Amino acid sequence: MIPGARPARPRELFRAEDRLSFIYVERCLLSRDSNAITVTNEQGVLHIPAASIAALLLGPGSKVTHHAMMLIAQSGAVVVWVGEQGVRYYGHGTGLATSTRLLQAQAELVSHRDKRLAVARRMYEMRFPDEVVTSATMQQLRGREGARVRQLYRRNSERTEVPWRRRDYDPDAFAEGDAINQALSAAHSSLYGVVHSLIVALGCSPGLGFVHTGHHRAFVYDIADLYKAEVTIPIAFDVVATDTPDIPGDTRRAVRDAMKSGKVIERCIADIRALLLGAAAETEPDWDFVQLWDEQLGEVQGGVSYGEDPPF
Repeated sequence: MIPGARPARPRELFRAEDRLSFIYVERCLLSRDSNAITVTNEQGVLHIPAASIAALLLGPGSKVTHHAMMLIAQSGAVVVWVGEQGVRYYGHGTGLATSTRLLQAQAELVSHRDKRLAVARRMYEMRFPDEVVTSATMQQLRGREGARVRQLYRRNSERTEVPWRRRDYDPDAFAEGDAINQALSAAHSSLYGVVHSLIVALGCSPGLGFVHTGHHRAFVYDIADLYKAEVTIPIAFDVVATDTPDIPGDTRRAVRDAMKSGKVIERCIADIRALLLGAAAETEPDWDFVQLWDEQLGEVQGGVSYGEDPPF
């Protein structure tokens, strides 16, 4: 007998599409009551069926017991340690994505020049749906993107009457930037945290980017760019227009509220799946087995002896 409670078998768990997507908790104690996670704070105790959630985001002030983590792991949910309302990403544990379907699709697409370019074009069209770039090169995409973003900054400047010159950001000298550049940096950083937590929860690689490359968060920057035009850039200009003395704090809180009310999380999950799987994003394969790779057949069944005689 192996000591400890037996982990649940995959077929005993809820499928990904049948689960609640994400639950965020902060300033509470997480423990276990039978097969439920208990969340306790000054308002009382909340019971959450562990097998019904895809990801649990632990915010500031969260305390968790060993039994709670054991149940979460057995239930196939991912735990992600984040900042307030998920606007910072700190780390994650093993999650529900025991299938590498998305990860393999990501690796295949990023490793093939034409397929990678097709994804980059699709990302551009998602950001600017009034343009069609089916034949554009990466150089042309960069040029178009730069022009569109400059127009976006100018429009928000005119809308809020916040002066704008250019994007100027030094990560080692945040306080030396002007007000709007500080707000933009704080807003984008918060968005990166949310996107990073979703990418790892889905089992994708944060480092395999299509437009960005060579950085461990390249894919994070790719996906975050999809939402800057409608989320972080307008928020940054709006915050500076209030003449607040706490630009970073107010900006992070504004992004936090946008994450809660704008359904950005749900959109982000759907967009990642659509970019990597295309039309196949609507289907979810069985993930209750391990297959073997074959250079001619692609995949063959695992757990089978393929020799004429048993090896032992």
